[in-house]
Amino acid sequence: MSQQGPLLIVARAGRPCFATALEEAQMFPLIDASFADAARAVEQVQPAAVVVDAPGADDDELAALAEQISARKPYLPFIAVEPDGMLPDGTLPFAPHVGNYDRLPARLRAALRVRALHTTVLRRLDGHSLPPIDPTRDATMLLIGRGGVFPALSVALGELMGIVGAFSIEAAATHLNSRNIDGIVLGEGFTLRVMDAFLTVLSEDARFRHLPIILTSEALAPSYDLPNLEIIRGEPQLIAANALPLIRQHALETQLGRTLRTMEAKGLLDPQTGLLTLSAFERDFANAVSHTLADGGGLSVARFVFDRQTPRAQLDGARIISKLMRKTDFGAIQRDGAVLVVLADVDLRAAHGIARRLTAVMRHTTHGRRSARTEPTVTVATLLPQDSMQSLLVRLHGTAPRIAS
Repeated sequence: MSQQGPLLIVARAGRPCFATALEEAQMFPLIDASFADAARAVEQVQPAAVVVDAPGADDDELAALAEQISARKPYLPFIAVEPDGMLPDGTLPFAPHVGNYDRLPARLRAALRVRALHTTVLRRLDGHSLPPIDPTRDATMLLIGRGGVFPALSVALGELMGIVGAFSIEAAATHLNSRNIDGIVLGEGFTLRVMDAFLTVLSEDARFRHLPIILTSEALAPSYDLPNLEIIRGEPQLIAANALPLIRQHALETQLGRTLRTMEAKGLLDPQTGLLTLSAFERDFANAVSHTLADGGGLSVARFVFDRQTPRAQLDGARIISKLMRKTDFGAIQRDGAVLVVLADVDLRAAHGIARRLTAVMRHTTHGRRSARTEPTVTVATLLPQDSMQSLLVRLHGTAPRIAS
């Protein structure tokens, strides 16, 4: 992978042993800096990434450097090798297995994919500002596990991001296939054979290969083709805090990908959700109603209303709808915060079935300290021969029956 700028290595004294793995990978030139010179080196060298020898840094040095790097654009990967304790925001952890740093180049390449994507987006904006991106607000992770530690991990992670919980590998696989997941925390309660099989399947599927995967024990060696596989042991709060930067990085990559698709669609797509913008939706909805009344066929509309006290519920639900709806369907977030989805060639009974399936997927996500769920209230209406777009919407907002949960 060709990248502009060298790799900056920051250590207390001398070149750390992990630099050998980076030298052998021949990714780009390496430049050394001490912690005293690190801030100046970042400004002068303009590195493509920064890797620090974490055991040689104190908390204040690491925090100051992390704050400086997080403010830079495009995204500048910041990796702390062999961290001990809780890392500052935006600092990616890397723990070698029995002193082996061979996985570090793969971790770095994965981070540089995000940097390259960010560079592409900024270039195509051509001087225009990028819409605000808050990866923490966007991130949704999958927590898999059983036993006594699961509730504590769920609380610690749920205070930082959206969570989908799974007590079995089969349930986890269903969630991975039906929604956008930004990372996995694999907890206790499974045999080594089951975990090995699960990680092997993930490594063989291009959709999941770059997902951050956090193991909470050292029972398995990280020898899979999974560049963002990391072992983080300790209290639930430490696991959550040090997993967050990897998960945020994936959420940033996903958001940047949506932004690029919005540009390619000439602004017709909402970069936050992948649904249509409201103006594009209203135009397409009017055309769909007109053509259906003129040519015959079916047309139904589903309205999903989310808890106003949980903004993440709407965002998560809209993304699930965007991912799972058919290519012939389209939707958008409305001015009142509800999500409307137009279902082409679908009668009322089939529309109820589609709405139930979408709602069932949303039901498994929790957000915030009070475990607010994303399950919406849903109403469905179908186009009648005497309808207009306005009358259909009135019926949808008023007397249309609710979906039974």
